[in-house]
Amino acid sequence: MELFLDILLVVTSLALILLVLLHRGKGGGLSSLFGGGVQSSLSSSTVVEKNLDRLTIFTGIVWLIAILGIGLEIKFS
Repeated sequence: MELFLDILLVVTSLALILLVLLHRGKGGGLSSLFGGGVQSSLSSSTVVEKNLDRLTIFTGIVWLIAILGIGLEIKFS
């Protein structure tokens, strides 16, 4: 179980780094390479940005669960 949580932590950490870099900042980001650069006349987010937000939040929750699991395993070992 410890090995699984360690691998999960590393994978989700790298995924979070990548996902955060894909988000569009003030001047546009890497997400514009994948279709996020097309903006409507309204100031709303595109479908790509919304899905990227959801994926980032989901990955962050999995990362948090991995951290808590490792902490509990260390505490009760």
